[in-house]
Amino acid sequence: MITRRLFRWFDDRLGAASFARSALNKVFPDNWTFMFVEIAMYCFLILILTGIYLTFFFVPSSHPIIYTGSYAPFRGLPVSEAYGSALRISFDVRAGLVMRQMHHWAANVFLAAIVVHLARVFFTGAFRKPREINWLIGVTLLLLAMANGFTGYSLPDDLLSGTGLRIFYSLTLSIPFVGTWLAFLFFGGEFPSHDILSRLFVLHVLIVPALLLGLFSVHLALIWHQKHTQFPTAGRTETNVVGSRFWPSYAMRSIGLLFAIAAVLGVLGGLAQINPVWLYGPFNASAVTSPAQPDWYLGWLEGALRIFPPWEIRAFGHTLAEPFFPAIVMPSITFGVLYAWPFLEQAVTKDRAHHNLLDRPHDRPVRTAIGATALAFYGLLLLAGSNDVAARIFHLPVSAVTRGFQILVLVVPLLVGFVVHRLMRGYARSRAERFMEVPFGAFLGRPVEARGKAVTATDGRPTATASAPPAPALGDPAPGDGLEE
Repeated sequence: MITRRLFRWFDDRLGAASFARSALNKVFPDNWTFMFVEIAMYCFLILILTGIYLTFFFVPSSHPIIYTGSYAPFRGLPVSEAYGSALRISFDVRAGLVMRQMHHWAANVFLAAIVVHLARVFFTGAFRKPREINWLIGVTLLLLAMANGFTGYSLPDDLLSGTGLRIFYSLTLSIPFVGTWLAFLFFGGEFPSHDILSRLFVLHVLIVPALLLGLFSVHLALIWHQKHTQFPTAGRTETNVVGSRFWPSYAMRSIGLLFAIAAVLGVLGGLAQINPVWLYGPFNASAVTSPAQPDWYLGWLEGALRIFPPWEIRAFGHTLAEPFFPAIVMPSITFGVLYAWPFLEQAVTKDRAHHNLLDRPHDRPVRTAIGATALAFYGLLLLAGSNDVAARIFHLPVSAVTRGFQILVLVVPLLVGFVVHRLMRGYARSRAERFMEVPFGAFLGRPVEARGKAVTATDGRPTATASAPPAPALGDPAPGDGLEE
């Protein structure tokens, strides 16, 4: 009785009942590709919870101390407070190592989920009008997540993270005109400075997470307001959404996904070693780890630095140093194109209509080929970031492996883009329901038959009308199933 009166009291003043009914009846499409944004969201939640636990024990200071903890190889040696607290968390704090490794694994999965989600949005055209703002927010979330991953990766003050900070300092210095000032402003002096760890700590636990949380909230609010996109199967139109209601079916599945993600990350944190700072040792400005690779989401930058030719440009009393091109220019172009893509495609295709139905990748062969080319290019850069490891495994000189990657990164992406474009054009021409059902001749541009009708096309899109509706995608409800909004 008291609870009912309390709800009525709030409803009389806020009108919450009608909003709650509308929210609980919200319809979500049933397709597995939509789970990646939820995976990212739940990884972010786990990052916050494990990060709060770690902040109770971590000391973001480079002040030297004598280590007296449980790890015998460093007992009695001078280390920084940051590195000593990282060792203490790993060996002396109850569940500390599990929490630390769970936090690190969650960060890697968080970035992976964002990347896969953005790829899904790109290949299906979910960035088109009216969802350009959400695309911009998604790209910003990726950029902020990478920045927060780097700041957290650098906090333990071990030799590997110190190497990463040394590289970042050099990249900042390579920026023309303002590089020296920016490096001094960020680091608080010449490398290594005493202020950098405390500044990274504030960025990592306060500023960037607050921005991520705010953008996540806006992102979800826009999805809620604009409704979900869906694949074009029978019964689905630009004006409806077919799927499961938020309560109880979709909410229960989503909560189950949360528990599954937490369980997987807990298993990884307990059984899969990641970032063993006790093996790297404390940071020493005169030493560099080898081999040294950052987390995967920064591996493409590392690869670009390793394989880019040693070019420098000197003019008007200024120098464009070698790291400037692969580490400043290329990432700027990368994210500039990502931010501008919805508007570039709109300008090229002249398509300014509202879109709530998604494209299949074979519906847009050119876009799919461009995306495949980009993935191949950055994938090879990621592999190139481990050229020293590859050289050790295959017993080759590092210079030979580097030269091989320099050739591959120019040739393979173009080849991949060409092949994917031919495959998608053939798939679109054939009107086949599944990719494996496409006749081989369709990929070569030969006339094909689709359900008894000849199909000819000049732009990769079929001119014949199929005699039956397309089959539902994997995970979609059959026509007539589910709910409609």
